[in-house]
Parts: sequence; structure tokens; C-alpha cells
Amino acid sequence: KLVSETKENLLEELVRILDDVKNLVSLCEVCGGITLATKQPCSICSDSTRKFDLLCVVEEPQDIFLIENTGAFNGVYHVFGGKLSPMRGEGLSDGRLEKLMARLKSGKYKEVLLAMNTDVESDATAQFLTGIIEKEGIVISRPAMGIPAGSGIAYTDSVTLANALRLRQYVRGNFKE
Repeated sequence: KLVSETKENLLEELVRILDDVKNLVSLCEVCGGITLATKQPCSICSDSTRKFDLLCVVEEPQDIFLIENTGAFNGVYHVFGGKLSPMRGEGLSDGRLEKLMARLKSGKYKEVLLAMNTDVESDATAQFLTGIIEKEGIVISRPAMGIPAGSGIAYTDSVTLANALRLRQYVRGNFKE
């Protein structure tokens, strides 16, 4: 019986902690990223040293942390909130597309980086967004895809290898097809 009481206490404590997190954490009203409920907009959206003409669209809020940890991006973000999956009947929800369009129509963005995953649905979402964004006359980019660092060609799947070859970087010269 002592074990069940301890287990019961642990579950109650876990529920209390989760409730605290629910009240302390929210989504940024500008980008949709994770922030403290008392910090609106988030620290990235309110950072005056960021490049506010470079917008990175990601699928989920946690993707922002992954990109930020690289230290290679200094623009701002927009969380799309998922991806299109027509085969599963999943479309757009919660107005994130409308918020993205409002941001793009502001005229302050020179480039939109579509940092989506590389699965079929993410690629379809990136293509969908490309069709919309190009109408705004904004430069559209995607992260380069290729062979992972520390790996080799023998361990790379054919799609990744094809992308690595297609998106190759030239070491010398300025060859254009």
C-alpha cells in the first residue's frame, strides 16, 4: 500500500507541475513560437538585432529552437503549425496561413526561408507555400539538403543523395546550367 500512495503522490505532483507549465507558457502572438505567457512578443520577435526582412517558416514551435541552436540564422520566424496531408485529409487549421499572409503583405520581407522537413507532406506544404509567396514578389529559399556530417555516400538514402548532388556547391568557378 505504501507504493501505491507514493505513486498517487507522484501523479498528483506531476499534474500540478503540468498545470503550472500550462499557465506559465504560451505561444508568441507574432511568430507562434514558445514563450512565457508574460513575454509577448517572444524574445526573438522583440530582439532589435534580428534581420526583420528575413522570415523563416517552420512546421512546429520546437523547430525554432533547433535552428536557433545552430547560430546560423538571425532572422525572424513564423510557425506554420503543421503540414498539408491531402492523403490523410489534413489541411490548414487555426489561421496560421492567414497570419503568414498578413505578415507577407506588410511588405517588409525580402526573403522567406521555408525550413520544412523533407518528407512528402512537408515538401507538398513547401510547394503550396511557394505558390502563394511568389505572388508577393519575395525571394523564396529552402535549406540545402545533403549527406549528413560524419556520414558517407554508402550510408545515405537515394533521396538525400539525389538532393546532395542536385544542390551541390561549387568549389571553384561559377558554373551555371
